[in-house]
Formats: sequence, C-alpha cells, structure tokens
Amino acid sequence: MTDVSGPASEYDRLGVAPTADDGARLSGEAAWDETTRPHRPPSGEDVTYTRRGMLVGRHLIDVHDMLRTELGELRDLLAQVRDGALEAGDARAGLHAMALRQNDWTVGAFCARYCGFVTAHHGLEDDAIFPHLVRSEPALGPVIGRLHEEHLAIHDAVQAVDRALVAHMGAPDGYDGIRSAIDFLTDALLSHLSYEEHEIVEPLARHGFYPGQV
Repeated sequence: MTDVSGPASEYDRLGVAPTADDGARLSGEAAWDETTRPHRPPSGEDVTYTRRGMLVGRHLIDVHDMLRTELGELRDLLAQVRDGALEAGDARAGLHAMALRQNDWTVGAFCARYCGFVTAHHGLEDDAIFPHLVRSEPALGPVIGRLHEEHLAIHDAVQAVDRALVAHMGAPDGYDGIRSAIDFLTDALLSHLSYEEHEIVEPLARHGFYPGQV
C-alpha cells in the first residue's frame, strides 16, 4: 500500500504545536499591519531535536499560556469595574501587580522568574534571547526585529489600559475608554503571541534561550 501521508511537518517532528490565531478581533483599530510580518522558512526534513530542545520550544508556549490566562483575568477585573462591583483604583492595583504591566510579559522575564537560568531583569527577551537567536541564525533578523517592534506596541497598549482606568476614576459614568483599551490590547497581544510562537518555537528548540542550552 502506498503511503500518501507526506513528510512530517517540523511541528510533528518537534512534538509542539504553536497556538493558532483564529482571526477574531474585538477592536476596530489594528495595532499593526499583519500582512507585513516577515516569516522564516520551515526547517528541513533532516532537522532533528534534542529532548531539551523540545522542552524549550514547549516552554515558550507555556509562558504564553500564562499570559493568555492573565489577560483573561484583566478582562474580568475591568468587567467588574463596568458592572460597579470593583473600583477603578482597585482594578489599577490588580493591573500593576500583573506581569503584563511590569513588562514581564516577555518570555525572557518569565523564564528568569520561573526557570532561574539567568539574572532576572525586565526586557530579557529583547536584550538577550533575541540577540542570541540572531547570532545563531542571522536569517531570523527580520522576524526578531518585527517581534521587538510589536513588544513596544503592546507595552503602549498596556499603558493605555492604565490611562483609561485613571480617566475612569475622574469620570466614573463612562466605560467606553476602558472597553476600547482592553479590546485593543486583547487583539494585539493574542495576535502577537501566536505570531511569535510560529516564528521562534522551532528556532528556540534548535538554539535554546542561551548558548549551550540545547
């Protein structure tokens, strides 16, 4: 019987599947033009991965899942403000306690916190992990540059949620500003996390978060 299944994809070989972007959007404003995102070529069929490399790839998705959970928690806090069950000041306190607000939403800072393999500091992904990937694979440069740009945009989106809460404290009868800010952040963050997973889960499995890891 002829095998018509075709060659295994890189994710089949890696045993890790990036999170799909379902395309659903809440905001009428886009954080960026997704059609201009650069993409890396898929790895060749002869590429293999170590067990540690597979775990590194999986860890990026685990970190992103934490962020998706935290985003859901933030949306719930803001819904409580809308419904009058929570003061905007209390919601701000909750936002400031979140990794999203502290710039810990990048994978590097999460890795520093939970894995302990490097000194914890904000922006580790942009400052250390991304340069390591580009040194290891220069062709990733355009993707890494785009991811860095999106990090800056998401940081601004988080700040916009905080500003909306401050504005609500002065004018508690209106919720439109908060809704617009959280919907914009939701679209930007979920889109970015999926894009980042599709572009660097596989390279991370080959190169690690730092030299010599895999």
